Amino acid sequence: MAALGLPVAASADKQAAAGQLLPDHNQLLDLPEAFSYRVVSRAGDTMNDGLKVPPAHDGMAAFPGDDGRVILVCNHEMPPSHTEFSAFGNAFAELPDPIKARVYDPGGGRTPGVGGTTTSVYNPTSGRTERQHLSLAGTEINCAGGPTPWGSWLSCEECFEDPGAGITKGKPVFREKRHGYVFEVPAGETGLVMPEPIRAMGRFEHEACAVDERTGVVYMTEDRHHGLFYRYLPDVPGELLKGGRLQALALVAADGFKTHNWSGPAIERHRPLVVRWIDLDDVDGDKNDLRKRGAAAGAASFARGEGLCATDDGVAFTCTTGGPDRLGQVFGYSPSRFEGQADEKREPGHLTLLAEAGPESLLRHADNITMAPWGDLFVCEDTSDHCGIVGIKPDGEQYAFADNPYNDSELAGVCFSPDGRTLFVNIQYPGTTVAITGPWERFAGIG
Repeated sequence: MAALGLPVAASADKQAAAGQLLPDHNQLLDLPEAFSYRVVSRAGDTMNDGLKVPPAHDGMAAFPGDDGRVILVCNHEMPPSHTEFSAFGNAFAELPDPIKARVYDPGGGRTPGVGGTTTSVYNPTSGRTERQHLSLAGTEINCAGGPTPWGSWLSCEECFEDPGAGITKGKPVFREKRHGYVFEVPAGETGLVMPEPIRAMGRFEHEACAVDERTGVVYMTEDRHHGLFYRYLPDVPGELLKGGRLQALALVAADGFKTHNWSGPAIERHRPLVVRWIDLDDVDGDKNDLRKRGAAAGAASFARGEGLCATDDGVAFTCTTGGPDRLGQVFGYSPSRFEGQADEKREPGHLTLLAEAGPESLLRHADNITMAPWGDLFVCEDTSDHCGIVGIKPDGEQYAFADNPYNDSELAGVCFSPDGRTLFVNIQYPGTTVAITGPWERFAGIG
């Protein structure tokens, strides 16, 4: 990946190429001139299965459907205390038994897990959503995740919860199952999947996943102030439930290094750092201490690892509170030619700090991220100010592509359609997915 840097402001010529953002008369999302959006999914709408679209739209991926249609699998970052806003509403007890049997945690029938995923079939030609249904149920705080090359979505629980009674968001809840896992949702399913946690991928506060299609290795971020960066080496690539090894990234030059750049020795931008990988044990533990045990064994820690995406030569991921001003970082990992194999030691992978936000940066608190078909990174913001999508060119220049000045919701789930002609993004609250189209040829001549 070409080195990226965050200049103190967007360059005039790059912003001119994107176009100045125009106010949206519908007060949903500001876009450059000649770009427009259609609403794909809206919280509260009735789906084809008779259930309601939940709010809190978060991570998402787009898959090819029949005759040019796009299948979107979308996370909903919901805790069990928000039952009244769920797909079931307050009518969980009235659901047919076949549906209840596919709810991971029914919560004693009182507070079922109300996170999970919805699947939408969108027709770019007509601009209409042709079908929607609940596809994963009974999980909670489904934040991000990632698509697989074999046509499924890995949905991550950003939580660590035990069975029994407790309090969440000030409300009493009851859980029957352990939480803190990754679940796989095939994009082509037309109903609820039978939920099965991929325990070998670890129990921790997962944020996002990215799969290297060349090796089948799955990389994962952890949304903690001192989280780790993980990789999962499946015993059988493409069949994650059959087991594998979970490892954490460490720097060869310094065990237990904190990459935050908050204080102490700092990581320099654009300087590749040689890494090694540490095997983790008891990955499905009873205590939320996997990151602590990994750090004690020498793993590097990161400042709230969040968005993660595959790139042309590896993966890129964001750290929302990294950097001296705690305004965010973007890292790249370039895998070894022998990733996960014995020869990896003689030709290891490299970690590079690609970008670090400061007080004058356009980008603030980078979160969900995707690579555009022409090589730019499109990054969603999660900040206390209004949030947008910031593009970063391979040469490091930034430009504003979208902005949400109409409420304090973060943007999430940014992803391109398989043909690269539609950009999908979520406005997390109250919960809306939009499909954006326009003259992408301004960026790279893909039209």
